[in-house]
Amino acid sequence: MTPGHAHGAWAGLRLQGRGCVLTPHAEAGSRVWCPGVGCRRLIRVELSRGQTVVRDVRTRMFHLRTCAAKLRPLTASQTVKTFSQNRPAAARTLGQIRCFTTPVAAEPFLSGTSSNYVEEMYYAWLENPKSVHKSWDIFFRNTNAGAPPGTAYQSPLPLSPGSLSAMARAQPLVAAQPNVDKLVEDHLAVQSLIRAYQIRGHHVAQLDPLGILDADLDSSVPADIISSTDKLGFYGLDESDLDKVFHLPTTTFIGGQESALPLREIIRRLEMAYCQHIGVEFMFINDLEQCQWIRQKFETPGIMQFTNEEKRTLLARLVRSTRFEDFLQRKWSSEKRFGLEGCEVLIPALKTIIDKSSENGVDYVIMGMPHRGRLNVLANVIRKELEQIFCQFDSKLEAADEGSGDVKYHLGMYHRRINRVTDRNITLSLVANPSHLEAADPVVMGKTKAEQFYCGDTEGKKVMSILLHGDAAFAGQGIVYETFHLSDLPSYTTHGTVHVVVNNQIGFTTDPRMARSSPYPTDVARVVNAPIFHVNSDDPEAVMYVCKVAAEWRSTFHKDVVVDLVCYRRNGHNEMDEPMFTQPLMYKQIRKQKPVLQKYAELLVSQGVVNQPEYEEEISKYDKICEEAFTRSKDEKILHIKHWLDSPWPGFFTLDGQPRSMTCPSTGLTEDILTHIGNVASSVPVENFTIHGGLSRILKTRGELVKNRTVDWALAEYMAFGSLLKEGIHIRLSGQDVERGTFSHRHHVLHDQNVDKKTCIPMNHLWPNQAPYTVCNSSLSEYGVLGFELGFAMASPNALVLWEAQFGDFHNTAQCIIDQFICPGQAKWVRQNGIVLLLPHGMEGMGPEHSSARPERFLQMCNDDPDVLPNLEEANFDINQLYDCNWVVVNCSTPGNFFHVLRRQILLPFRKPLIIFTPKSLLRHPEARTSFDEMLSGTHFQRVIPEDGLAAQNPENVKRLLFCTGKVYYDLTRERKARGMEEQVAITRIEQLSPFPFDLLLQEVQKYPNAELAWCQEEHKNQGYYDYVKPRLRTTINRAKPVWYAGRDPAAAPATGNKKTHLTELQRLLDTAFDLDAFKNFS
Repeated sequence: MTPGHAHGAWAGLRLQGRGCVLTPHAEAGSRVWCPGVGCRRLIRVELSRGQTVVRDVRTRMFHLRTCAAKLRPLTASQTVKTFSQNRPAAARTLGQIRCFTTPVAAEPFLSGTSSNYVEEMYYAWLENPKSVHKSWDIFFRNTNAGAPPGTAYQSPLPLSPGSLSAMARAQPLVAAQPNVDKLVEDHLAVQSLIRAYQIRGHHVAQLDPLGILDADLDSSVPADIISSTDKLGFYGLDESDLDKVFHLPTTTFIGGQESALPLREIIRRLEMAYCQHIGVEFMFINDLEQCQWIRQKFETPGIMQFTNEEKRTLLARLVRSTRFEDFLQRKWSSEKRFGLEGCEVLIPALKTIIDKSSENGVDYVIMGMPHRGRLNVLANVIRKELEQIFCQFDSKLEAADEGSGDVKYHLGMYHRRINRVTDRNITLSLVANPSHLEAADPVVMGKTKAEQFYCGDTEGKKVMSILLHGDAAFAGQGIVYETFHLSDLPSYTTHGTVHVVVNNQIGFTTDPRMARSSPYPTDVARVVNAPIFHVNSDDPEAVMYVCKVAAEWRSTFHKDVVVDLVCYRRNGHNEMDEPMFTQPLMYKQIRKQKPVLQKYAELLVSQGVVNQPEYEEEISKYDKICEEAFTRSKDEKILHIKHWLDSPWPGFFTLDGQPRSMTCPSTGLTEDILTHIGNVASSVPVENFTIHGGLSRILKTRGELVKNRTVDWALAEYMAFGSLLKEGIHIRLSGQDVERGTFSHRHHVLHDQNVDKKTCIPMNHLWPNQAPYTVCNSSLSEYGVLGFELGFAMASPNALVLWEAQFGDFHNTAQCIIDQFICPGQAKWVRQNGIVLLLPHGMEGMGPEHSSARPERFLQMCNDDPDVLPNLEEANFDINQLYDCNWVVVNCSTPGNFFHVLRRQILLPFRKPLIIFTPKSLLRHPEARTSFDEMLSGTHFQRVIPEDGLAAQNPENVKRLLFCTGKVYYDLTRERKARGMEEQVAITRIEQLSPFPFDLLLQEVQKYPNAELAWCQEEHKNQGYYDYVKPRLRTTINRAKPVWYAGRDPAAAPATGNKKTHLTELQRLLDTAFDLDAFKNFS
């Protein structure tokens, strides 16, 4: 194949024999011996022509030439000699060819994409000029003499019998043209210039609507345009090059239908694409297809065009956004509402994202946002009735007896309607949230994941999430980083979230330079390769285009994307705040700033899209809507929080939101079900699967337990889960190391020891038509993961969603989710949630960070009154207690009770969060076993487990009644037996701490009339349960007796780190518990 014929052969070339150098002279379809040095392989050349095919083949040829360059069969000595001796010459010659992009007649083989092939031919020629075709010999001799590639080639004569002799007589060019260096360097410079715009153009884009600040804080980036004339010299260009025509590389779309442009036009188009009101950050993305997609969306000439109808729709949405804030300001000028003034474009931006997503098949959008602009979003995006919003401003209205409620700018909403643009049904849900910024992010993600799961949306094509952020919080809150890192994990991905940052360039009173160290508030998104689109909010059409692209990106690649709305805040942090105290110059400029609605209306009037009367009519029409809603709001007599429910559960409650019953069926099971689940739990349900030898012993032990009709902790959990799956209840268990279990007791995921990543989940092989079981190791995060699971549990009441802490001590990293969502969620937002927290707890000498789940904190937040004895004669007292509490706190001492409380969580006719302090040492304690008899049909969860030994047989002889909870019971029984005090000391276990079992404890106290009462715990006195139990126990007995304390002394740390000290403390509390004279001096 000659240089002249190479371009025709490329289109259909196939190489048979890797590492071969192509023959320089071959006809179509011929089979020839490769003349490469040391190579004697047969290759075949197929010729095909056509521009479309050629483009496709060049990609294949690229891979082919790469292989040839790496695998060319030279000996070691040849390789060293060839590359060391000929590298300087090769660099000079091949450097010209690699960068040659300007088309020259009859030399398409000189394209830079063929450089590896040409390099192979060149090294063969250097070793033996006769080993290559004569045309290659002439070409390389001319090039070495200094001729440009475009003139070094001489076309061979037609391949006739006499042509070879003519070819042999061909001579090199007499005069070589040395100007190739400048040509190549200029093209390289232009490519570097284009790349500079793509990488750094956003730094100089005109993003600040106020025109006084840079959107980024990177002081090393020049403030002027990258390619100003005085900077062309950096690229080796000067003003004389501006009108030269340069071939455009394939990594840009600025040419449109043109493949070459003058430098001046190249710069102008790059300026228009990257340095106006849109700044695009994307060149850190590693995926070439994604980068090309973004380039095409922003570089193609004329791509950002809007029809007149689209412009009128945009104007109407801006009118609604602006006039809504104006109406609130007129009616309630002294009320906090955290208005949207300065970023009114947010409303049409969100509606554009929703419209485009709906067009692409999405029918459910779940949103989360902070307080700024929330009422406007509720009114004009979610479409909450305006009168319901206006009612929230009426201080005279009495709240319904549905909870404590929340301020109006924290409330959520759920609404299903027709999208007027796409004429498709769309469901919108705005999740209620606290003032803790960004805390709702993982909650929204979890709810989105759940909705996708329940509708079988495995690719995120039907359900999506939109998260709104403030600039200071997006950069400052660590939960943002945690949430981003969940975005692509298999059990947590929602297949892309659209993030919209309301970047008003201030955080309350803090300037950006004091609020972050990164150039942009959005830089955290770079960790997951999410493209970031910065846009000037005073250019509504640019905002709409960016939002449209963001929605298309999400539907195309199913990955996160960020829209950075660079705007300003017209008022202070709230309507009562004075911003001039801290930002005087900024707010002087804001006072002069013309509102975006006025700017855009004037633009459309000047373009003839609308006229002034039409614009004014649109304003008066919306003002009338607001006034009429305001009039209707005066008819409201009471505020209902239930009108703001963000996650309804259709069919679970009655129409007025009440439970369908106030009873709970038995949580026990038939023996057949228990046995079947136990057999599956102790076996491998798939064939050809090799498990670890240690795990084989564990499964064998489980099998023996089943034969003996007994369960340990792991088996009890297995039976609770397996039985619920049979009843169609989805179970999701999440947390760090939950698949195996922190303490290697669970083993819900089996790993094949011979095949990498081959796993088996026996729980999913229990029943033919069971619900799915999801068990997933989480990222090393508590805050983000617990928030995610809380959101997952919001979606449906017919699922058991559990989060397990690696150790209970670590839950306080997620304290915000516990304090702001789980504990008060129903009271604030009338939203029930059945999430379960499994918190390993127990003082076992493992130090201060591996001992305590801080039960005192959970108990402190329980909403019952310690000084009021409830009506113990009330029907269904225990169920009513559960219904009235804010959460349930238990500390089970037996596997059977653990089994029952898990099943009760689903069988109850309502949902409450469940906090379980789970054991560590009891997982393998020989006495921590439960018989099948205590788990059969008719059995139930025991709130209190009374004494059942010798003391219970002669209660009048009992001198001390010890109350305790959890693991310490086994220490007490061991000590009691060792001291021979089974008849003198009774021990009662409180399994459910909240709501407090007043009724059952009263029965226990009355049973032992001569006994003094003491609470025993292994925790320190200022921690644990004592401060919670003592006043309630005293109320139970009408303060007839004191309640003594047997336990560790008060301490700052939860536990000692010294093993000897731990054992000494334990023995001291046991001595106190069984010394019948211990409290005489305190009487």
